[in-house]
Amino acid sequence: MRLAADQGYAPAQHCVGQSYHLGWGLLQDHSEGARWFRLAAKQGDANAQNDLAACYFHGAGVPCDASEGARLLRLAAEKGHALAELKLGVLLFAGEPVAGRVLPAAPGEAARFLAHAAQQMENEECRLAALAQLSAHAHETDVVTACCVGC
Repeated sequence: MRLAADQGYAPAQHCVGQSYHLGWGLLQDHSEGARWFRLAAKQGDANAQNDLAACYFHGAGVPCDASEGARLLRLAAEKGHALAELKLGVLLFAGEPVAGRVLPAAPGEAARFLAHAAQQMENEECRLAALAQLSAHAHETDVVTACCVGC
């Protein structure tokens, strides 16, 4: 795995990043994990973008930077990464504070990400979380419109 990562193969870089970040077979090192996630994320690996976003939101191995976390989540979500879609959808419904400013609520966009996430989620708890978010906002016109495109 490390050889492939050293040669620039993004999925292997993501895997090495997880190994460092979680301490799988290596000493846990969040900074080194984030470094490997960044290498894979720069190549467009959605798993790495999602995991690096979490690092930025929690300050794990990188300075806490919610704006960068939200940017990376959006990149992964736009590639159809279900967990990133779920997280970004929640942020967009809430109009969460990000880096000292409020990320404006965008219920239509949030609904599109959450509906897509719910359709592809294999993890039942995550799927139900996406559906619960949609249900909580079902009265909003933007949400109904976004969820019914193509109905």
